[in-house]
Amino acid sequence: MKKPEILSPAGDFTSLAAAVQAGADAVYFGLGSFNMRARSGVNFSPSDLPRIAEMCAAPGGRAVRRYLTLNAIMFESEAEAVERMIVAAKPFVDAFIVSDWGVVELCKRHGARFHISTQMSASNSAAVGFLTRQGADRIVLARECTLDEVAEIVRKTGAEIECFVHGAQCVAVSGRCLMSHEAFGASACRGECHQPCRRRFLVKAVDLYEDAAGRPVHESDTAFVVEGRTVLSAKDLCSLGFIDRLMAAGIASFKIEGRARNAEYVKVCTAAYRRAVDAVAAGEYTPALVEELLREVKRVFHREFSAGLFYGRPGVAQMTDSEDSLATEVKRHVGVVMDYFSKAGVAQVKVQDHAVRPGDRLQIHGPTTGVVEMTLGELRRDDERPAVGERGTWVTFACPRCRVGDKVFYIEQRAEGAKRR
Repeated sequence: MKKPEILSPAGDFTSLAAAVQAGADAVYFGLGSFNMRARSGVNFSPSDLPRIAEMCAAPGGRAVRRYLTLNAIMFESEAEAVERMIVAAKPFVDAFIVSDWGVVELCKRHGARFHISTQMSASNSAAVGFLTRQGADRIVLARECTLDEVAEIVRKTGAEIECFVHGAQCVAVSGRCLMSHEAFGASACRGECHQPCRRRFLVKAVDLYEDAAGRPVHESDTAFVVEGRTVLSAKDLCSLGFIDRLMAAGIASFKIEGRARNAEYVKVCTAAYRRAVDAVAAGEYTPALVEELLREVKRVFHREFSAGLFYGRPGVAQMTDSEDSLATEVKRHVGVVMDYFSKAGVAQVKVQDHAVRPGDRLQIHGPTTGVVEMTLGELRRDDERPAVGERGTWVTFACPRCRVGDKVFYIEQRAEGAKRR
């Protein structure tokens, strides 16, 4: 059975490094505009492209593929800017992810490889066949497709198919929604969504009928908050429990959602799906492994999990009961790395916020370091051996390679199912 590509999100250099560390085969990212995360602050700039290509060139002897998202709709006045972006980015990326027919035409004009975004809602073999004849190298299917439908499309077309396997899901058809546009003037189809669907809703009676005296027929001040679920907020997708069936369906690329999520989410989820795929290929995929991997991905930001729409259209059961993250771990900012002594393997850290003690679990984040996890050993301050690294002080301790300016976090354990604040 051929292994699918593990495709991870990268919103900044720290997330990019974390994805590469965790075993991603490819990453996808944006350049600040014309993509579905344009307003989230998790984008690179065109000047970052050479460094991105360098980081993905051959870490550990394997090249990591790079896909640039250009999957927002393009208006007439923007065509020249999009074309310039395609020309500038083409030498540094392996393909563009697109959803607008105008962008398709621009990619073809410049001989740039392109993948069809899920935003185009390709949900059947006829659509997939048509899109491949237009030059698409890969189709990211509509999220509404069931697993059986995905397998049938692969069998009938032989096309290279990509599917989302993990992360947030939108209540709208393949993410095409005008709710944020109507509420805030910020269009989801332009990468500007404010996600009002993720909130609870207040329902009030509005009487449109009046009697002869002009009084409401059923006047009422009744209002109530819709309980006990966020009625427009879908559960997160998690496919770890049936990754073998997804591989058997012939999917070429497993896509992890989350360019707006943090670096530890990228590292943990990438590593979990890397292990799952490798286990299936080696004949070592077991219920015990699935449970272990589920505990891992529950550590980081997530809503309630579901199988998405791979097994049908579940209706209200697809909606989450909570608007908060259910992560079993929360990170607290400790401080920054002041220096790193590579021969000794020791970091000097300025403690700015959360105090630290031997035995604490820490993470160190940085644009080159990625995400490093460790258990804190002995603390030193010159000849002292302090029991606590207090706020406003500095300490040194043994740790894996990190860099000056990297951020240090304390990892706080939470009960499973507890709401994150």
